[in-house]
Amino acid sequence: MASQRPAPQATPHDATHAMPQPPSSSRPGPTPPQPPRRAALRAAALAALLVAGVAPRARAGSLEGVQFDDRITLAGRELVLNGIGLRAAGWFKAYVAAMYLPQVARSEHEVLAQPGPKRVRLVLLVDAPAVELAKGFDKGVRRNSSAAELAALDGRFKRMFVQMESAGKLAKGDVVDLDYDPAKGTTLLLNSRARGEPIAGADFHLAVLRSFVGGHPYHRRLKQGMLGLPVT
Repeated sequence: MASQRPAPQATPHDATHAMPQPPSSSRPGPTPPQPPRRAALRAAALAALLVAGVAPRARAGSLEGVQFDDRITLAGRELVLNGIGLRAAGWFKAYVAAMYLPQVARSEHEVLAQPGPKRVRLVLLVDAPAVELAKGFDKGVRRNSSAAELAALDGRFKRMFVQMESAGKLAKGDVVDLDYDPAKGTTLLLNSRARGEPIAGADFHLAVLRSFVGGHPYHRRLKQGMLGLPVT
């Protein structure tokens, strides 16, 4: 009886050649999954950026069906979308707010310390009397300002209240902008039309920003969203 010779063993180098090959087909196969090593490297790189305090580039976003550009130009300077938040009370959703800054910021201090133009944009999710928005604005500013600051800002805040209230009735989809240009001040716009003359003073605009991202904001989740933080 003739002896049988053992088949040669595949070495690690040619193991892939020893495996049976699938039949040829004109159809392209499924896209291979991303190699685990590459995915791990990307995750590690993102973690390194966060630990180093380097924020990823702000990107275009949407919330409650409202779209926001990732970058805008205001007073001749490019601003980035810092974050988007929702103002809600239980099931009632009032508006979506976005904040545009010269640089991405993740804390109240970082927001207030930045010089240059800035924008806070509100997009209404319901029909509402403009006076209700004005009352909320007044309350938010007072909760985040000292007695001395309020005394210095009182006349200017009354002007802003009148500008808001005079809009009459706001409709779902209306866009309210609070634009700050250091050379002019803070301008209130409704659907891209100014409601009055700019209100001067960096201190006035800082008080506006604090009402959204200060220690006592309109809503905690609204603040978190506008700072680009996880909403909890």
